[in-house]
Amino acid sequence: MDALYHVLISPFVDMATQPVFFAEVVIGGLMAGVMYALVALGFAVIFKASGVVNFAQGAMVLFAALTLVGFMEHGLPSWAAIPMTIVVMIALAYAIERVILRHLVNQPHIVLFMTTIGLAFVFEGLGELIWGSNVKALDIGIPDQPFFVGGMLLNQFEIFAAVTAAILVTLLVIFLQKTAIGRALRAVADDHQAAQSVGIPLQTIWVVVWSVAGFIALVAGVMWGAQSGVQFSLSLIAFKALPVLILGGFNSIPGAIVGGLIIGVGEKVAEIYWGPIIGGAIENWFAYVLAMVFLMFRPQGLFGEKIIERV
Repeated sequence: MDALYHVLISPFVDMATQPVFFAEVVIGGLMAGVMYALVALGFAVIFKASGVVNFAQGAMVLFAALTLVGFMEHGLPSWAAIPMTIVVMIALAYAIERVILRHLVNQPHIVLFMTTIGLAFVFEGLGELIWGSNVKALDIGIPDQPFFVGGMLLNQFEIFAAVTAAILVTLLVIFLQKTAIGRALRAVADDHQAAQSVGIPLQTIWVVVWSVAGFIALVAGVMWGAQSGVQFSLSLIAFKALPVLILGGFNSIPGAIVGGLIIGVGEKVAEIYWGPIIGGAIENWFAYVLAMVFLMFRPQGLFGEKIIERV
């Protein structure tokens, strides 16, 4: 009974008796959730254009961060290296469309999914071949000093990441909902052949959407690389983005953010309050257990569209 009390009640007790500490835990979770959401955004953009989960998004985050650090190590300042990296990611998007995607029009989704798995290995191998495999520090001048607000200890870097994610989400929503390319992108996801029949240039749409995903990968790579160093484990954060998408909905940009925030807060609260009772390392599996619960009761996610098939 004592263990059950601590698991279920202790967070609420701390919320009342130690509100500052509880707020720090929640805010730390929100900041971690923003980092997860930055990767999930890339998945959501590709899914909107093709209806396929882009397994290569984590490797794209790694490659973008490696490219940025590589340019900076060769003497380019950050203000010049970032645009150069964006150009590289756009060039890669064009190459992917020309060499791979245009040959897969109207193919089953499993074919496209397996293609993204292959692309993940290509990105990782190309990054190691060009820039090496050593862990690299990334410093583009983002402040990383703690400060107090209302008795709570916050971090300038985490606040910067949260503001960046908010701006990025706003721009993506405007792009997808208010522009002709955004509407065409959703049409392409529904049916490649039908989209082409009404004059939507499928090849152009894919170049645009993979370029956008590359830009998102760069932003995520900068945030994660500045925090923990640019290393090949960055590509594994894609696995943490999948539960985020299951919660928020694969085809929802706002859902990627909300799902990331839920998982980030849930992980921190579980690790701090339930870890000592259940056992450590809850952060490693909490997101996947929560995702399985959602799959049982709401498989389309919080913001996803429920699909009804009539036979």
